[in-house]
Amino acid sequence: MTSKNRILVTSGTGKTGRRIVEQLGAQNYPVRIGSRSAEPSFDWWDASTWQAALADVGTVYIAYQPDLAVPTAVDTIRAFTALAVASGVGRLVLLSGRGEDGAEECEQIVQNSGVLWTILRAGWFFQNFSESFLLDSVLSDTVYLPTGDIKEPFIDADDIADVAIAALTEDGHASQLYELTGSRLITFAEAVAEIAEATGRQIDYIQMPIDDYIGALEAAQLPADIIWLMRYLFTTVLDGRNAYVTDGVQRALGRPPRDFWAYVHATALTGVWAVPDSVAKVAP
Repeated sequence: MTSKNRILVTSGTGKTGRRIVEQLGAQNYPVRIGSRSAEPSFDWWDASTWQAALADVGTVYIAYQPDLAVPTAVDTIRAFTALAVASGVGRLVLLSGRGEDGAEECEQIVQNSGVLWTILRAGWFFQNFSESFLLDSVLSDTVYLPTGDIKEPFIDADDIADVAIAALTEDGHASQLYELTGSRLITFAEAVAEIAEATGRQIDYIQMPIDDYIGALEAAQLPADIIWLMRYLFTTVLDGRNAYVTDGVQRALGRPPRDFWAYVHATALTGVWAVPDSVAKVAP
């Protein structure tokens, strides 16, 4: 392999990026981790770090943090894509979001870049319950969220990573938009109930008004962009527009996506949701 076979994985320590880096490394692909802690450093919020991270790179996995929906994303993706192409990158794989206007603008930027592209349009991850913002609530035995009966086809981050690796390393995925979902629709309350069943614990789900939820996030002093994103996701994106399953994983990999129950059962066995009796119930 030449240096131009090197793959840059932006947000390389995130949920999908970490999985992609591990699998590419195991397959002996030259991979560069796009992270502030890596060498060279890569920071979405500091464009001066991009050039060094793109040096001798032929393929890039673009996973913008915190989300392509935030107002700053379009200009950032436009600038990064232009620099990547000018640096000699020949293939771009973009992790996008379902039902997000800003994300679709970013998709168009990548599609019009003049190089090979693949779009991975995904929704809520299984791993939000075990590796992300919902884990503490699950451990507290009470999950508070501002959503009720809207169903979501949650997707496994492992499936997203598998599709990304195929798009990054194989022929046949150029000019493809893969909309990635799980195999069935469930509500957040139903997801929590499945976790409770698998762990043998009582975990309550309580729907709360969006303003109360945002107030709790503000009280916890979360960054303003994260608070804006949570309001946008729960008031705009999670309105039923994404309440359908797709064949994206099947088209990309020739197999069905992993079912949520399979994830729940396997994750319960790891002990990540096991808590001592003394753990107190807390709001988000």
